[in-house]
Amino acid sequence: MCKSLKDKRNPMDFEREKEIQAFLHQQVATGKLLIYYFDGSGFTTTPCVPYGWQKRGETRRLPTAHSKRLNVLGFMSLDNDSFFHAVEGRVDSPAAIAAFDAFAARYAEAFAQTKIPCLVILDNAPIHTSKAFLDKRDDWMLAGICLHFLPTYSPELNPIEILWRKIKYEWLPLDAYKSYQDMKEQVLAVLAEFGKKYTITFG
Repeated sequence: MCKSLKDKRNPMDFEREKEIQAFLHQQVATGKLLIYYFDGSGFTTTPCVPYGWQKRGETRRLPTAHSKRLNVLGFMSLDNDSFFHAVEGRVDSPAAIAAFDAFAARYAEAFAQTKIPCLVILDNAPIHTSKAFLDKRDDWMLAGICLHFLPTYSPELNPIEILWRKIKYEWLPLDAYKSYQDMKEQVLAVLAEFGKKYTITFG
């Protein structure tokens, strides 16, 4: 059974956002704008393997145990450029702010040279709409970064969701789940190779 949020969202807002993003990507194509999608995902030692192959009579066992949670806050463009900020522990507004501060620090130098603004598209999670987070918008704008919020219940409009699924269901090897340290190292290794060894073709 697949989970869906379609019945909770406003279909008019959803379609309008698709049109807005189509226009925004036209601006990217003409060199007037850069777009990154932002979202976070958590990784634990509980394997995310929905199916697999095994020889007749052979039993494949996946080791699993309770562990700490590695949270990754990511920025991703449709040409597979990315920036990741890892957090061990709770993800709250200060953690999201720290991720944006780090991304802004990286982008500020390029913006000073090109003057091409960067639009970060993100969802309406409470940590993204808190007063502390929104109060940072002016600082990020000085680095060339603006925010654009998706309509509620519209994860399909955030392509970085595809990245998280690829990592969890395709790119992490089974031995990543032997221990928390193994998992952390494997996740960080995949993230470091995203855009090189690991890529996604967006339609």
